[in-house]
Amino acid sequence: MFEKLSAVESRYEQIGVELTRPEVVTDNALFTKLMKEHSELTPIAEKYREYRSAVETEKEASELLAAGGLDKDFKELVEEEMLEAKEKIATASDELKILLLPKDPNDDKNVIVEIRGGAGGEEAALFAASLYRMYSMYAESKRWQIEISNANETELGGYKEISFMIEGSGA
Repeated sequence: MFEKLSAVESRYEQIGVELTRPEVVTDNALFTKLMKEHSELTPIAEKYREYRSAVETEKEASELLAAGGLDKDFKELVEEEMLEAKEKIATASDELKILLLPKDPNDDKNVIVEIRGGAGGEEAALFAASLYRMYSMYAESKRWQIEISNANETELGGYKEISFMIEGSGA
């Protein structure tokens, strides 16, 4: 896993250097391709750096404790720092495993959502409206765009049916 992470980080650094070259900036297709790859590698590279920083902190703390000769307060501080570093290592490791999973090719596509009230009359229509509101608020939190393509509203503000498209990276 760590060999792959090192390769990802070196590729991330290489792309960062490539993006500063004038011939890459003027080639729009290559620039777009590199920017997309850079944005895909950014969370992995940042999490790997966080992981390495925590490993280094834990190593330094264990060396200080092994050397001995520390006063009581400083020893407690170092032990606390070492525990925090171990927790960061564990969480960063788990997050890195998730980030390294292969991406689905459909992850970056837009989504069309249809919600139908179904049987239940006004209550079902109000529930459909609540679902639409939930999806739209989630999309707004992710900064995705929502475009309603079809809506059939009821008198009480519910929806018998509503169709909408969510557009954005990772939608």
